Amino acid sequence: MAETAWTIKALLQWTTEHFTKKGLDSPRLDAELLLAHVLNCKRIDLIVRYDELPTDAEKTAFRELVKKRLDRCPTAYLVGVREFYLLPFEVTPAVLIPRPDTETLVDAAIDFLKKRPTPTALDVGTGSGCVAVSLANAVKAATVTAADVSPDALAVAKRNAKRNGVADRVQFLNGNLFSPLSAGTSFDLIVSNPPYIPPVEIETLMPEVKDHEPRIALDGGTDGLAFYRRLSAESGRWLKPGGGLMVEIGHTQADAVRNLFESAGFQVGKTIKDRGGRPRVVVGKMEKA
Repeated sequence: MAETAWTIKALLQWTTEHFTKKGLDSPRLDAELLLAHVLNCKRIDLIVRYDELPTDAEKTAFRELVKKRLDRCPTAYLVGVREFYLLPFEVTPAVLIPRPDTETLVDAAIDFLKKRPTPTALDVGTGSGCVAVSLANAVKAATVTAADVSPDALAVAKRNAKRNGVADRVQFLNGNLFSPLSAGTSFDLIVSNPPYIPPVEIETLMPEVKDHEPRIALDGGTDGLAFYRRLSAESGRWLKPGGGLMVEIGHTQADAVRNLFESAGFQVGKTIKDRGGRPRVVVGKMEKA
C-alpha cells in the first residue's frame, strides 16, 4: 500500500476532517490559517501550492499547532495575529481576541469623530488596541488616548499602533479606567468595549474563551454591568461639551445600559445594531454648554 503523500492539499483535507470530527467551529479556516502560518504565506497562496510537499520540519510544526488547537487554544493565539477593521493586529493571551461585532463600535465612533476638525478620543480598556488603532487609522485628524489596567495588554497595543503606522497619534496610559488621566484632560469621545459577562455565564462559554482568554477582559461583575455603572457615572468629567460616550454591550443589556446613561445625564440615542441585527452599541451625548 502506497504511503500517503502529505501535500499541502492532503494536510488541509485531513486536518479539516479531524477538526470537524472534534466539533471545532471553523475547521477549514483553522486548518488553512495554521498551515499558512507555518509556511509563512497567505491563505490564498495555499491553493496554488496544493501539490507541494512541506518539509519534515514544517509538518512537525504544523502537527504541534494542530494538537494545541485540539486542546481548544484559539487559532488567533496560535498564529499570533487577527485581522480587525482590515488591519492586522498582534494578539497574545494577554488580550481579548478582536471580534467582528466590535467593528460596529468603531463604525459609530468614526462617524462621530469625522464631524469634528481635530477630534480627540479616549479608548478605555484598550486591550489589543484594536479600537484605538482603527480610529487613528481611519480619522487622520484624530488623536487617541488608550488606557488599560494591564501592562502586558498595553505592550501589545503599543506594538499594534506601531505596526499600523499610528504610533505618533496614540498615547497609551496604564491604569484602571480613568485613573491614569491628568486633571483637566477632556475628550470629544470616550469609547469602551468593557468586560460585560457575568461570572456564571463565563463558565458556559466555549473552552476557547473561558479557558484561554483573559478573565479580566470578560468578567463584568455579578450582573455584567459593573463597568457600565462606572463609565456612565465617571465619563462626564472627562468629556468636552457635546462630547459622547459609546460602549459595546452584550445583546441583552441595551435597556439596562441605556438607563444607566440616562440616569447619569446623557442624552441617549438609538441603540446601534451589529451586522447580525443584535443590539451592540449604546451612545450617550453630553449637552453642549
